[in-house]
Amino acid sequence: MSSSDRLLFNRQTSVHEILGGGRLADLILWRHKNVTMGILIITLASWVMFERSNYTLLSYLSNVLLLLLIILFLWAKSAQILNRPTPPIPHLQLSEETINEAAALFHDRINTLLSISHDIALAKDPKMFVKVAAYLVMISVIGSLTDLRTLCYTSVFLVLTVPASYERYEEHVDSVLLKGNMKLKQLCIRFDEECIKKVRKWILEKNKLS
Repeated sequence: MSSSDRLLFNRQTSVHEILGGGRLADLILWRHKNVTMGILIITLASWVMFERSNYTLLSYLSNVLLLLLIILFLWAKSAQILNRPTPPIPHLQLSEETINEAAALFHDRINTLLSISHDIALAKDPKMFVKVAAYLVMISVIGSLTDLRTLCYTSVFLVLTVPASYERYEEHVDSVLLKGNMKLKQLCIRFDEECIKKVRKWILEKNKLS
């Protein structure tokens, strides 16, 4: 058995390559442990803060921006009075090219979404209708079981733990899953031989007698 046959789905690429092989993959697979750990801690702290307090995301952001605005304003005023340097705030400005690219990307995405919606509404794409309906049902079920904050925290936690754990124990996990898949196939074959064929034979006999 080759090395690729021992991997799940007979894949030829590593987990890092599947995730894109860039900085995001490094982050998910704990190549930079301090950064990944910091994201997990900040996410957990945010979830606890929102869950235990009466803060909402909108009120929290507005309070943070208000505090930042007050600090910068007082800093600038005191700098003028004491002849000190003003806050080192860069002058940010979006170029016309950046705005046009963003507008074009937004335009394409909206048109694609509208086109898909039009085809679904006119029953031109049954497969897409089934997919969208399945996704909406799944979102509805998940939404009834948890709230958005908990879902976001759980998603971040799973993204930052499951791929890294799988990469670490990749051979063992693939071996167990492949063995389970082989046993499942054997059960399906056995079920087909012992049940399905007998039912077909019984139906054929009934048809002959009738």
